[in-house]
Amino acid sequence: MTDQRRLKPYDVEVDVLAGRDEAWESVTQPAVLRQWFGWDYDGLDAEIRQIFVDQATLSAPERMGWADGSYLEVTGDDDRARVRAAREGAPPAGPDRFDAIEDGWRAFLIQLRFLLDQRPQGRRRTIYLTGETTGRQALGLVEKGGWERVASRVAWTMDPDGFLVVAAGRIPLDERAAARMEVTVSTYGLDEAAFKGLREDWTRRWAPLADQAEVTTAADPAPGG
Repeated sequence: MTDQRRLKPYDVEVDVLAGRDEAWESVTQPAVLRQWFGWDYDGLDAEIRQIFVDQATLSAPERMGWADGSYLEVTGDDDRARVRAAREGAPPAGPDRFDAIEDGWRAFLIQLRFLLDQRPQGRRRTIYLTGETTGRQALGLVEKGGWERVASRVAWTMDPDGFLVVAAGRIPLDERAAARMEVTVSTYGLDEAAFKGLREDWTRRWAPLADQAEVTTAADPAPGG
């Protein structure tokens, strides 16, 4: 049994321009989940099914929960909804310490909000950049990006092509030290040639900035954590 006392509690939420029913469908239907959750790699479909179908327990009103005590819920009305990911518990020592699940939800719910607010057309394909660099270097990937911070380790913006870019670090983005950074570029509706060109462009920009730089798309294996 999971010892919930040792797990860090968190509470992450976003408001979306969609009704409660549509928002609930977005967090329960694998075809829609693939349009916002995580990033492309060969095992994404299996990961979505494992997390949201095999391991999740559904309850009413719109809530799903997992064995570690965490849950995802949707509230709202016919016009707007709030999606909340939370895990309750007593705050441990160092409540601001990095937690991969907490900051993962911060990044993923930004991606969900983009899908429901902006209504991009076509299949989502992502470019996932990983490596060790500073937050300043990572945010410099999009010049004049107008980055919006989400807590201390996650930020998002839109690039000049209108694609969503989410940057997440293992340490606060304002710190001068280098640490593992993850940048997810969500594109929609690109044909193979356009996506290949975009990937090459982001690879050229990322490689000089990060040690152990990797670029992952659906044709590649998932990188190590």
